[in-house]
Amino acid sequence: MSGVYKIIEIIGCSSTSWEDAVKTAVETASKSLQDLRIAEVVAQDVTVKDGKVDQYRVKIKLSFKYH
Repeated sequence: MSGVYKIIEIIGCSSTSWEDAVKTAVETASKSLQDLRIAEVVAQDVTVKDGKVDQYRVKIKLSFKYH
């Protein structure tokens, strides 16, 4: 398998979970990027509001085939 791949970083957010934040980010990116290959979670954090977790956030590296 040969080819050239590009890697970008994106951030996904969810009020439910880190897993849902990843799913949302990948599904949203797939609407404008073709041939997605790998999503690597590089950081996780949460936002806090009124002493409670408000949002789960993930930073992911996303690779796709460069045409």
